[in-house]
Amino acid sequence: MPGWVRPAALAVGVALVLLFPELVPNAYVLSAGVIVASYACTATAWSFMGGFTGYVSLGHAAFFGMGAYGTGILIRDLSLQPFLAWLLSGLIVLVITIPVGIAALRVRGASFVIVSISFVLILLLVSQAWEAFTGGANGLNVPRPFADLYRPDHHRIFFYLFVALLAVMLLTWWVIDRSRFGAGLKAVREDEDKAEALGVPTRDYKLAAYLISATFTALAGGMYALWFGDLDPIFQFSILLGAYMVLMALLGGVRHLFGPLVGAVVVGSALEYFKLEFGDTQLHLVFTAILLGIVVLFMPDGVIPAAGALLRRFGPQDTSIREITAEELLERNRAAAEREGAAAGRGGGKPSDGSGETP
Repeated sequence: MPGWVRPAALAVGVALVLLFPELVPNAYVLSAGVIVASYACTATAWSFMGGFTGYVSLGHAAFFGMGAYGTGILIRDLSLQPFLAWLLSGLIVLVITIPVGIAALRVRGASFVIVSISFVLILLLVSQAWEAFTGGANGLNVPRPFADLYRPDHHRIFFYLFVALLAVMLLTWWVIDRSRFGAGLKAVREDEDKAEALGVPTRDYKLAAYLISATFTALAGGMYALWFGDLDPIFQFSILLGAYMVLMALLGGVRHLFGPLVGAVVVGSALEYFKLEFGDTQLHLVFTAILLGIVVLFMPDGVIPAAGALLRRFGPQDTSIREITAEELLERNRAAAEREGAAAGRGGGKPSDGSGETP
């Protein structure tokens, strides 16, 4: 494709995102946009671990829930300013994740998946049982940071806040992808044992990626708490939420910068539509399962790589035979003849027997 296509597409995408709150017909669609933006943040945060290292975590809802509950509890108990509590909650999750990551990253593959699920289940039970601290099954109410605003204006502000958080994540992802650290993480994804044998500090790199991923997920959870206000432990620490993160990242293309964002737009919009159409039924889960099957069977690398392959298929085809003009062919033959003549001159001819004739 021409070199201007990607910058132009990026500019159009950014413009559509920024104009979205002004283009939607009502407050409900705007609130759905906020939910999709939160999904984009969580899926992108997940990709720092799952995309770079290949470690699939189904328990990232643990960090989402800790960020949400941490923000609410800090506001309730310490009377902190909401966004200060949000940042402090992300820092607390970062500190907590260090020993958790050291323990979890001692295993790989299916064992790592099981450990991640165990962690979120433990936090779910704790949040339900510790009623004096977390509110128990009744959940926790988080005061709105903009109490004097009407609901549509509240949605509009938080849509832009989620977009700003997503922009920070994408910039961080882009920097890591082009760094030596990112190259080491990709080596872990391709062959961890070989990467370690070549001198890559795999343990430290994995832990760093895990901490970045957990912190960004916690910040997304804290932002959700400030926006929505009412926290439910069953949702905040839901394995299904972690599965959504994985599905969105895989659908868009887990190794692509905008892959999780594309997946979040597709899956998040579809989930909101099905919830609106079918109410409290679980048919949206059936759709999610069907979509996951389609991705695994037909687009294992995601939508963006599949679209790129389709464009290349109908675009100019690469070939190992290069067409040349007659002038280029004559010039090439002339240069080859000159090289042969020069080589013959350097050889000095055959030796003589002294009779003046060459034997």
